[in-house]
Amino acid sequence: MKADAAGNFRLSDYQTFNFYEMEASGNALRAYGQQMDFIRTEMIRELERRGLRQADENPDLRINLGVVIEEEVQTRETNILTDPPTYIGQRRYSWKSQEVEVGRYNEGTLSVDLVHNRRNELVWQGVAEAVVPKDPSKLRERITAGVEKLVKRIP
Repeated sequence: MKADAAGNFRLSDYQTFNFYEMEASGNALRAYGQQMDFIRTEMIRELERRGLRQADENPDLRINLGVVIEEEVQTRETNILTDPPTYIGQRRYSWKSQEVEVGRYNEGTLSVDLVHNRRNELVWQGVAEAVVPKDPSKLRERITAGVEKLVKRIP
């Protein structure tokens, strides 16, 4: 988790917020599109907990949410003690260390940008990364925990 704020930024100096329009595309949208609404709901809950309220007209802060989901490959290196040598013919065997795929998983990155609406100036940016669970209920738990931790880092 990473966060960076403008030098004089304090969330308590703001009263209202709203979101930029979301644009989404690709395969991740089909698989995780419903979760974007859940992320927004969690952001609203956490910001209201911090004393802000959502406003449709001229909010003090605009929030830009970004989500990237990438498939990652988990590998391990072969070991001479546990992995057999390769037969190369005429009673000769060879062994060499190599990377072997053992699994695939999705890694998600959520970025949150807070923009001072009147000045159109980025005042805070935070990023959270985590493995995306396949179980939808565990995914929602991870989103809730991640958004909560991210919002707590806002000064």
